[in-house]
Amino acid sequence: MTVTAGADCPVIAMLRPRSGDAQWMVSERYELTPWVPTTEYVDSYGNLCQRLKIPQGDMRIEVEMVMEADDQIAVAPDAAQTPVEQLPPDALQFLLQSRYCPSDKMEDRAREIVGQATAGYAQVEAIRAWIHANLEYRYGVSDSTTDALDTLGHGAGVCRDFSHVGIGLCRSLRIPARLVVGYLYLLDPMDMHAWFEAFIGGRWYTFDATQDEPRGGRIVVAYGRDAADVAFLSNYGPLEMGDMTVTVDRLDDAPPAPAPTPVG
Repeated sequence: MTVTAGADCPVIAMLRPRSGDAQWMVSERYELTPWVPTTEYVDSYGNLCQRLKIPQGDMRIEVEMVMEADDQIAVAPDAAQTPVEQLPPDALQFLLQSRYCPSDKMEDRAREIVGQATAGYAQVEAIRAWIHANLEYRYGVSDSTTDALDTLGHGAGVCRDFSHVGIGLCRSLRIPARLVVGYLYLLDPMDMHAWFEAFIGGRWYTFDATQDEPRGGRIVVAYGRDAADVAFLSNYGPLEMGDMTVTVDRLDDAPPAPAPTPVG
């Protein structure tokens, strides 16, 4: 990725995936050209955030990692909705309406979409399937101001927009939902990707309205209430984005570790 700063520009980046239940960081490499000092902190959602100042001019940012990720995502068609009073404290924030997910205005639409589906996983899957079937994946329809209601009105959007709709509809039914950004193996065209998770049956489950069936091979970079929380680069000064290339390859057979050198 290349960026150009009109003047020295403070930046908060989200470039580093974290290890978790469904993925494990094996190795990673970061290269900034020119090199600048960088510090890191963990935000309120548990995301790893890098803090740096991009000097005036051009910078190239290269990130390379090897991750272990699940081939399949968990599905649980019979998982029941977790009552609000039983939700863990860190899930409660994902019940609230947010900038791009005005869930307080979406309950009637949600009830219409889920119909007689059982409260819980079946409702969220009905929402995911409805979005996949009724919204067109199309570039150029949305911008940085587009929220879930706008996307429903347009009848089209991209992965971020689809996820905002799913999140808003779920929250309106008292089901916590959060945005996830990261990478999906064999995504076409390859780019950073967005999907959503819903808290059901005591845990988070993955839902991706851009796909016609559950798919694993996901690398999570960040979680948030909506896209406002998960920007991979937040600049606080003049900054122009240049070329960005994303590749995700599968390493089926890692090379064996070298044998230790005999001593003595």
